[in-house]
Amino acid sequence: MQPSVNVLGGKLQPCSTRPVTGFYRNGCCDTGPEDRGSHTVCVVLTEEFLAMSRYLGNDLTTPRPEFGFPGLQAGQRWCLCASRFLQAAQEFAAPHVVLESTHKRALDIVPLELLQRHARPAAD
Repeated sequence: MQPSVNVLGGKLQPCSTRPVTGFYRNGCCDTGPEDRGSHTVCVVLTEEFLAMSRYLGNDLTTPRPEFGFPGLQAGQRWCLCASRFLQAAQEFAAPHVVLESTHKRALDIVPLELLQRHARPAAD
């Protein structure tokens, strides 16, 4: 199996293991045919984004132990659906993006220029 590629053309870097993220819960924004939501954008969550997501019916802050979901807080990294990132950008509530940890398949939905506009260094 070949390593996944990020939007910059390099090897996909981990997004978060605390909390563990990714469609496959491997800490990376890897994707595959099963990932219908394209959980490919590695973001650093913000209060604005979390509030927007909650308002739209996807509360990411409330723990759901029955699903092994700890609940998220601003400042944490998370693999976000590319379409939700695009929507958040259109609503001026986009979280920060870690380009090195964002899978190249995100480009099927989100233009690189938009990801770059919201980029933060991998060391954040």
